[in-house]
Amino acid sequence: MPVPLTVLGIESSCDDTAAAVVRHGPKGAAILSNVVMDQSALHEAFGGVVPEIAARAHAEKLDHAVEAALSAAGLGLRDLDAIAVTAGPGLIGGVLSGVMLARGLAVATGLPLLGINHLAGHALTPRLTDGLAFPYLMLLVSGGHCQFLLVEGVDAFTRLGGTIDDAPGEAFDKVARLLSLPQPGGPAVEAEAASGNPTRFPLPRPLLDRAGCDLSFSGLKTAVLRARDGVVAEHAGLRRGDRADLCASFQAAVTEVLAEKCRRALERYMALNPSDPVLAVAGGVAANRPLRAALEAVAKDAGARFTAPPLALCTDNAAMIAWAGIERLRAGLPVDGDFVARPRWPLDTSSPALIGAGRKGAKA
Repeated sequence: MPVPLTVLGIESSCDDTAAAVVRHGPKGAAILSNVVMDQSALHEAFGGVVPEIAARAHAEKLDHAVEAALSAAGLGLRDLDAIAVTAGPGLIGGVLSGVMLARGLAVATGLPLLGINHLAGHALTPRLTDGLAFPYLMLLVSGGHCQFLLVEGVDAFTRLGGTIDDAPGEAFDKVARLLSLPQPGGPAVEAEAASGNPTRFPLPRPLLDRAGCDLSFSGLKTAVLRARDGVVAEHAGLRRGDRADLCASFQAAVTEVLAEKCRRALERYMALNPSDPVLAVAGGVAANRPLRAALEAVAKDAGARFTAPPLALCTDNAAMIAWAGIERLRAGLPVDGDFVARPRWPLDTSSPALIGAGRKGAKA
């Protein structure tokens, strides 16, 4: 019978200050609390996340988030078995805020401290929500990341492909700014696209002519800019219908690219003959309904199940960090509290760096 484990998770890699308590016992996993303190109002005027503002807000809110999570769970620090905290990748100021708080709590209580890769938290979430068995195929598609991952174990990830520049969520945000839509851009573009013509603007489908599962969205964003400028020059402004058509055309291009690359990733995954093939999708962009429908269809055609965690567990949250900590403890992996905060931290260190990695290291 599994030994019950109760872990506090702390997440502060971007603009959500989060804390959660997760327990795993004889009856499986349970999220006892999941607190997320949103910072959107602080960044709204700047059209995106300002790292310095985010870090300061984390420093002000993290202890309150932890207190709220423990209170909601009806527990105290003495009831915990360990503390898990995002140690990267992410905005380094925010990551440091979380790590320093977690380290202080660990020193004060004597609890084990686990530094968790934020991406591992996303990748392992389907095991928390759906109890998936290894191996499964994970598409992590969010504002900061886009990767196809073969998840073979708690600490065993193979990257089949990823973005060499902008992540899809980042592209949605940038297109929203180009078209004077509110942030976050994903929901705004999707809402506008609902009344648009997805075939009006012949936008490119980047890298579909290249073998493999890598993706690129920077050029697509630039194509939207040029199409917008052409419409503005022709009509002396951007009409509502033009904006809807641009959004619909952009969303259709992103969906087609991700669906085709997903089909290729599924081919490689299915070649392993998994006993229960599953495509799992996580990340905020997974909430986009046309994209989700396209990915479900691709999975069905390949003979795989499709699953996506609830939206609250797709976007950044601390429950996934606590769960990743539980997974590591249950697997008997080393617990080393002497870790450092990392702005970049690829899950698959054996794969070559993506083309757009830059001088600071491989893209996460």
